Parts: sequence; C-alpha cells; structure tokens
Amino acid sequence: MWGLVPLFWPLLKPASAGEILAHRMVWSFVFVGIALLVVRRWDWVRELAASPRKLALLTLAAAVITVNWGLYIWSVNTGHVVEASLGYFINPLVTIALGVLVLKERLRPAQWAAVGIGLAAVVVLAVAAGRPPWISLTLAFSFALYGLAKKKVNLGGLESLAAETAVQFLPALGYLVLLGTQGSLAFGTEGAGHMALLASTGIVTAVPLVLFGAAAIRVPLSTLGLLQYLAPISQFLLGVTYFHEAMPPERWAGFSLVWLALTILTWDALRTGRRSRAAVARAAREAAARDAAGLLAEPERKPEPESKPESDAPPRPRPAQVPAPAAGPAPAGEHRA
Repeated sequence: MWGLVPLFWPLLKPASAGEILAHRMVWSFVFVGIALLVVRRWDWVRELAASPRKLALLTLAAAVITVNWGLYIWSVNTGHVVEASLGYFINPLVTIALGVLVLKERLRPAQWAAVGIGLAAVVVLAVAAGRPPWISLTLAFSFALYGLAKKKVNLGGLESLAAETAVQFLPALGYLVLLGTQGSLAFGTEGAGHMALLASTGIVTAVPLVLFGAAAIRVPLSTLGLLQYLAPISQFLLGVTYFHEAMPPERWAGFSLVWLALTILTWDALRTGRRSRAAVARAAREAAARDAAGLLAEPERKPEPESKPESDAPPRPRPAQVPAPAAGPAPAGEHRA
C-alpha cells in the first residue's frame, strides 16, 4: 500500500502540500482515536503521562515525521517521485549509520561495505544533478530518526501513532483555521468528493501502519525486511513509467550503487540470521544430548528397607511393685475384740 501512495496525493490538488499535511494529521488523529475506542486500549496513556522522557521522545518523533510526511507529499506533487523513492532506498543505510553514531553499535565488514557504497552513490547522484540529493537525504534521515525515537519509546504501533498525532493535532488544526481565514483553504470548495478524499488521508496513513504491525507478528523478520523494499521499488517504477520522470545514465549509475549496497546488506542479514538459527539449534541438540547422557549414567536406586512394625520393638520395663507393710502392735487406745 505504501508503494501506491504516490498515486493518491495528486488527487488532492488543488490543495497545497501544507494543507494536505495538516489534513493528514487531523484525520489520522480522529481515525486512530475511533480505533482505540473500539479496542478499548487506554492503559498506556497513564503510563506515558508519568514518563517525561517518553513524552519528549514522542514529541521528537512527531516533529521528524511531520517533516517526512510534508516533504514526501510535496515531492510527489511537484514531480520528484524518483528522488523520493531514493530516500527510502538509502534509509536502511542511514539507520545503520545512526546505530553506530548514536547507539555505539559495531558493524560487520559487509555492513561497512554497504554503507561505503551508499555514500559513493550519494556522491555520484550529487555530481550528476549538480546538487546534493537533499530530498532523498532529508527523507532518509527524518525516517531513520523517527524509527530511532520509536525504538526508545517502545510503544505499540496504534498507540504510538495516537500519541504522535495528538501532538500534531492542535498545530495542524490551527493551520487549517488560518488558511480558512485567509480564504486559501481548499477543503469545502471543490465538492463533497474532494472533501472525502482529504478526510481519507487519516485512513491512508493509519491502515498500512496497522497492517504492518500485524505482519510483523506473523511474518519472519528476514522476510519482513525484504518486503520493506517493495514500497520504494513501487515508487521508483511509478516515477519512471507513470509520471515519466527523466532517468539519465548518471542517475541510473547512482541507483545501481544503492541497489548494490542493499543487496550486500540483505545478503549479510540473511547469512547472519541463518547462522544464528543454526547456533540455537545446535545448542538445543547439545543440551538434549547432555540430558540423555545424564539419565543413562544415573545408577539404579536400591529399595529402601521396610520399617519394623511397632510390635517388634523391645518391651518397656514394668514399674517395681512396693511390698505391703508387716503387722505390728496395735496402737494405744485400740481394744481387741
């Protein structure tokens, strides 16, 4: 679905990119709020409100995804679909670079090679265009920072989107009101169909995210990583075949380098995942073999002797009998018969 989104944004003209972005924020908040009312998941709000650090990270996530959404809408509606798709191609490379710079992660040699080839691709594209591919770089870095912030918050997809759009809601609504007072608001001036399309930006934003969250539970991680390349591939093909954007040889060379870097990155991830699974399976087999060997080496237990019945116990000694006193003279005062 994300790969087909470039076909949707041109339908919202003559609304400007800023107005489309504001509608996307407002209606996404409305849609996600309705979804949370249906599923009745509100416990996370109390926990989030009690954590200033998570609130700050979600505010950062809302800010960078605002830049990402706005620039992407503007790029599609101004004929830069191919350059926008490049941003999502190089996003995995930027994410790896942030992992090294921010999280102090250590890269494997294949990952270093992929990042180096990606940098070379950016240089080739910059020389070919006479300027840095700022649209691609901004989209890639903003989405990578967004992913980093969401990783730190560790909140579910629906809940995270609700929190982010809650941060965006009032500024977006205020911007729409400002456009209305200036007479430049397209909402309501192009008919009911156009109004419905602007309102559906919330569904277009939230539904792919919910489906992605559902797929993340059911699909292996290696498969999920490969599937994420489908969106920029679809966007690139739409830019070349449907929007008829120019692809000179220099641009093909830059894209080829990016695809080579992604191929190396994917191969390394699949190889590492296969080795990890083999190591886990080997450890499980070794543990099972040790358990089996321990059972075979354990000696047979001898039956415990039965306890003697209580009647076999030696008899207790009887108390000594005291003899009766002997007869003596009658005491004084007593008379015999």
